[in-house]
Amino acid sequence: SSLFRLKDLEVPKLGESDVHVKMLAAPINPADVNMIQGTYAILSPLPAVGGNEGVGEVLEVGRRVTALEPGDWVIPADAGLGTWRTRGVFPEEMLLKVPRDIPVLCAATLSVNPCTAFRMLADFETLAPGDSIIQNAANSGVGQAVIQIAKASGVKTINVVRDRPDLPQLVERLMALGADHVVTEEMLRKPEMKDIFKSIPKPRLALNCVGGKSTTEMLRHLQPKGTMVTYGGMAKQPVMVPVSSFIFRDVRLRGFWMTQWRKDHAQDPESVAGMMDSLCQLIRRGQLTTPACTQVPLQDYKAALEATMKPFVSSKQILLL
Repeated sequence: SSLFRLKDLEVPKLGESDVHVKMLAAPINPADVNMIQGTYAILSPLPAVGGNEGVGEVLEVGRRVTALEPGDWVIPADAGLGTWRTRGVFPEEMLLKVPRDIPVLCAATLSVNPCTAFRMLADFETLAPGDSIIQNAANSGVGQAVIQIAKASGVKTINVVRDRPDLPQLVERLMALGADHVVTEEMLRKPEMKDIFKSIPKPRLALNCVGGKSTTEMLRHLQPKGTMVTYGGMAKQPVMVPVSSFIFRDVRLRGFWMTQWRKDHAQDPESVAGMMDSLCQLIRRGQLTTPACTQVPLQDYKAALEATMKPFVSSKQILLL
């Protein structure tokens, strides 16, 4: 955390296509910290303001700005905005309007994890009600969003978590979100897994953000011609695939990175708006909630950064600005 300092800066002058935003809340994600440590695929020229997601209120707009007006809520249209600040002036195209009738913490955590979950469920396999998916790191922000979005569309989830001291509480929490099955990495190897597949079909889609052994175990349960999508590598180990999975079961291995999806769809505002609409509908209906959050005033940012990088922390640190 010696990489970070709290600084007072002048708010720049408002250009004609600019928007002056008062930030309300911004989460700290591990990727935000990795980005500043320089271990992430995007590098900000330093000194930079940290934070890739958050929600703010529009205070003032330049005379050419048409899509936004004072009082609107906005979130970043892309990574790298630098949301850990109280105010900022941004070009209009860097912001997306979100409805004000969703809870502020939902809006603050909307642009990374729920969007990632939504895209991975939609873009790789055509899933129908009654189909199933399997995912590891199921208690992560993306994992929790996957459980809820899948549940809302009638898709069953098999959720893999690491064994831990408070496992029963974690299982209970994920079941309350709508998980159908919660299993530990060790259980994936056990014959009891067969019991799960008496009531639900084998998954057509596996979502991997761990790598290493966890992935190989998940692949075993994938349907022939199923797809495994890798979107993270918490174990810092490569994805190992038995040759037989390729030859005899023709599984597909794909990758997903939300930042790339946004780049690819920069000229396609409809697909972005459609996704945001669907997610906000789920939030309004109470079918998509924020992950457990700890709200931290900006001056206590050091403690929040430390908590973010601890293993097994299931509460997301959110800076209140």
